[in-house]
Amino acid sequence: MWGRWIFALGTVLAASTPALAQHSDQNWLNAAYASTAPMTNREFVRDWEASPPKGHPTLSAANIAPLKAAIKQYQEIADKGGWEPIPDFKGKLAHGSSDSAVPFIRARLAAIGDIKEATKSTSFDADLDAAVKRYQSANGLPPNGIVDKSTQIAMNIPAASRLKQLKANLTRLGEYAKMPKKYVAVNIPSAQIEAVEDGEIVSRHAGVVGKADRPTPILKSSIQELNFNPVWHLPPTVIEKDLVPKGQEMSRKGESVLVKFGIDAYGGDGRKLDPMKINWGGNAKSLTYKQQPGPENPLGFVKINFPNAHSVYMHDTPGQSLFGRSFRAASSGCIRINGIDSLAAWLVAEKGWRPEHVKQMKETGERHDVRLKTPVPLYFAYVTAWATEADGVQFRRDIYLKDNIGPQAAAY
Repeated sequence: MWGRWIFALGTVLAASTPALAQHSDQNWLNAAYASTAPMTNREFVRDWEASPPKGHPTLSAANIAPLKAAIKQYQEIADKGGWEPIPDFKGKLAHGSSDSAVPFIRARLAAIGDIKEATKSTSFDADLDAAVKRYQSANGLPPNGIVDKSTQIAMNIPAASRLKQLKANLTRLGEYAKMPKKYVAVNIPSAQIEAVEDGEIVSRHAGVVGKADRPTPILKSSIQELNFNPVWHLPPTVIEKDLVPKGQEMSRKGESVLVKFGIDAYGGDGRKLDPMKINWGGNAKSLTYKQQPGPENPLGFVKINFPNAHSVYMHDTPGQSLFGRSFRAASSGCIRINGIDSLAAWLVAEKGWRPEHVKQMKETGERHDVRLKTPVPLYFAYVTAWATEADGVQFRRDIYLKDNIGPQAAAY
């Protein structure tokens, strides 16, 4: 839930089997990557992560049957002893490489049907390149075909552990068997937000979710209000864990964290306090802190509100760099949304607003609140494994270690 200034502050602070057949028409993956040839790998990763394809809704009753088929498939794999781990190798492996680890990669992908057969060839050929891209896409990794440490770690998660994840998530998805016509879903492990209507994804957005020690809560609520160019009321967690420690540090140098970052402090009577007279070792935690709208406000130009007991919300952010990363568990629990303009426009369309109205609010900086006539159901879900008829089995990092299979599932 932090914006650009918080990065500066933080820096200082410290029903078919999902197998090859289901992936056979994913040539778009190869085409998508090939079309980015002039780009560097870093640029490709950034663009892929920040602008995910629409895909299919994660929270859908239609995914139950494919998930059960995936459980059957992985049960059979586990019963046969699973797969051998990929041995360590130097650097990174990609199309054109040759290494003794390549046959292990090929065997690993053949086990789940991402490639037709496992051969002993040590050559990283075009077929393996395509299979690695399919695997990466299905595991929340940028499909660049490069087997680096992250891809190796993901591949080396045992089949029995993946089976356990699939079974755990079958139970979780059962809670979302009956979904409304229109809703917004946040899948915390994938750090993605879906706007869904009539069973189809209207838009999918990269997000930033809570870090492990400040997790985003699992909840069900409804979006009721949007605040354009809002005032930021610093929440208790941020005050206690970030602002006050930084305030103490800077006060010892005769400086003020409030002045530096344009934050106002208020006493219990509502009076604005002198930022240079705050007792950071005393009652600072009990004060109220606000930051006015502006380019440095961490909420950006719009905040999306919904009733909840966790003081969390969804919002824009002036700091966009994290959206281009594969691992995006970096907030204090709130959800930052990339491309929030289109999500906001979809939500306020019932009020007669058009996308250009939202754009105008962003450009002018005008303070304005919009109360929805019909609240939109909202779900913060924790789904690390699922399956769809079109895309096969999907896995994401177990960032909060809720699957009870150990830290490896969160390490890639």
